[in-house]
Amino acid sequence: MTSATPTLLYIEDDAGLARLVDRGLTRAGFKVVHAASGQDGLARLAQGGIDVIALDQYMPGLDGLETLEQILKIADAPPVVFVTASQDSAIAVTALKAGAADYLVKDVRGEFIPLLQVAVNGAIRRAEIQKARDEAEAEVHASRDRYAALAAEREVLLREVNHRVGNSLQIIASLLHLQANSATEADVKAALTNAMGRVAAVAQVHRRLYTSQDFKTVMLNQYLGALLEDLRRSAEGNRMSRLTLKAKAIEIDPDRAVAIGIIVNELVMNAVKYAYPDGAGPIHVELKPEGNDILLAISDDGVGLGDTVDPRGTGMGQRIVTAMAVKLDATVERDPGHTGTRMLVRFRLVAAAPQGSVAAK
Repeated sequence: MTSATPTLLYIEDDAGLARLVDRGLTRAGFKVVHAASGQDGLARLAQGGIDVIALDQYMPGLDGLETLEQILKIADAPPVVFVTASQDSAIAVTALKAGAADYLVKDVRGEFIPLLQVAVNGAIRRAEIQKARDEAEAEVHASRDRYAALAAEREVLLREVNHRVGNSLQIIASLLHLQANSATEADVKAALTNAMGRVAAVAQVHRRLYTSQDFKTVMLNQYLGALLEDLRRSAEGNRMSRLTLKAKAIEIDPDRAVAIGIIVNELVMNAVKYAYPDGAGPIHVELKPEGNDILLAISDDGVGLGDTVDPRGTGMGQRIVTAMAVKLDATVERDPGHTGTRMLVRFRLVAAAPQGSVAAK
């Protein structure tokens, strides 16, 4: 900020006019420092302590425009009011374009001094405003840079967390796969395979997140494709040779992707266990938009459910599907017109706002 008594450097080769300016502006509350040439003015400016400059146009040696050019090369140079005896407006335009804060015409009797006072006061105020604006913009840029650095660091940490969690879960899934392969009892093998599929469903989400540029969403078609590939490599993989996926490119948040993956795992494994008692058969997974909803369908061409509501859904798998459907706010129903079994899961692409919350506008 400018001091209570601002210092004016008046660069003027007319000593008599300089004395008039000194008396007039000293009475107005300024401290006036006189330099008789452009070279002297630059030397005094280098000493510091100058708040504003009044610069004459015509001087021996460096003229006003040449001196102005040198002043503006100095970092944080004070504002310059250009002063001339010429009535030529082209000079004013040239001075202002060169960087002068203001311009006025002088006379030899000093009648311009009140105008000079107004001009230098205005130049000081504008310089202070500009400095405050520059400092504010610099702080905004610095804040943005700090935010960008923090965001980049957070992204690296999230990627690392997802990478480690995904790897850990994949190890667990692999161990379950080994145990399932070595199991001799069918029920134990099926239980281990189911557990492996559930772990793989979660692991695949984390794998998608650490290989993606976006940590907020998962591409369901890619996720389900990888998940089904994991199931094909499971202990029951020989019965999934005709497992197919037809899915549209749909993005969804990671938490809901996990729920969808677990539902797919349970319903596919259900079809593997019950649809084809005599061997393997086709199992289809389909994902597509349907109006305002997303439709997930898992179907087979097997023996069907008979007349019961769902004789297969009395165990852990059915309870897991129900729990995940609640998480998705989804409906799960059987397609009665399908030969075999076709389970339909419908959910909204965007999760419903919790009760008591206010939806964002």
